Amino acid sequence: MNIEEIIQEKRGTIVDVRTPEEFLGGHVAGAVNIPLNEVLHRVEDLKALTKPVVLCCASGNRSEQAYRFLQQHGLECYNGGSWLNVNYYQSLASA
Repeated sequence: MNIEEIIQEKRGTIVDVRTPEEFLGGHVAGAVNIPLNEVLHRVEDLKALTKPVVLCCASGNRSEQAYRFLQQHGLECYNGGSWLNVNYYQSLASA
């Protein structure tokens, strides 16, 4: 299964690692906001989410950092890149 299918079939949890201010400016419906600077301290919270976890941010850089860190901690996760891309894939499920 690829990341597009995971998003479209709503398998797992979408986690947006942007700041709360960025998140309030627009985000994927149903996404959880855990800013990158909190990921280090919230590994257990992230492990409790429905897997796989799809990480997103503005451009894919912060979500890549979170992805690498969380993979090292054994979390099943993917870097979804920009939240706009994740939002697009999710919208295809509704089409």
